[in-house]
Amino acid sequence: MVLPEARELHLKGAYVLTPRRYGDDRGFFAETWNRRALAEVGIDVDFVQDNHSLSRQKGTVRGLHYQVPPHGQAKLIRCGRGRLIDVVVDIRKGSPTFGQHDAVELSAENGVQVFIPEGFAHGFVTREDDTEICYKCSGYYAPGADRSVRFDDPALGIDWPITRADAVLSDKDADALPLAEHTLFTWDAT
Repeated sequence: MVLPEARELHLKGAYVLTPRRYGDDRGFFAETWNRRALAEVGIDVDFVQDNHSLSRQKGTVRGLHYQVPPHGQAKLIRCGRGRLIDVVVDIRKGSPTFGQHDAVELSAENGVQVFIPEGFAHGFVTREDDTEICYKCSGYYAPGADRSVRFDDPALGIDWPITRADAVLSDKDADALPLAEHTLFTWDAT
């Protein structure tokens, strides 16, 4: 068992993980998920669903998404092709980092992954055409619990590398409300 390089973000419980790659002139091999290895670094989650999405255009913004309790989801996110900026926002009311965010560049080339625990909103912007994102979820998709926070909510202060006018958005994300208008998780200090 080889542990990935793991670095906790300033948002407690969220991590940047870099799995070891074994490469030669044919390409590489990387173990992107190993329950025992990640439990060693403090991530012990039972994932139940894998998702894979393709964004055809550079500048596609997806998020900031989350599901309300009791349908919260932890996620393990990686880029399968292309490049994106991945954003994590703490939406646990009462948390010392409530409303704060971290942003990490994920690419097929760098192999970096982000682990996001329940109680966080997640989104990204693609930096190349035909970017693919692959992620594991600890909870099943629950349409009635699905929410989207406005990606460019001024209260969040996220420095997105794109303007709203240039962003490629779904109707759901274009109509998303600011964080202050959402039902949120309650922070549990234990």
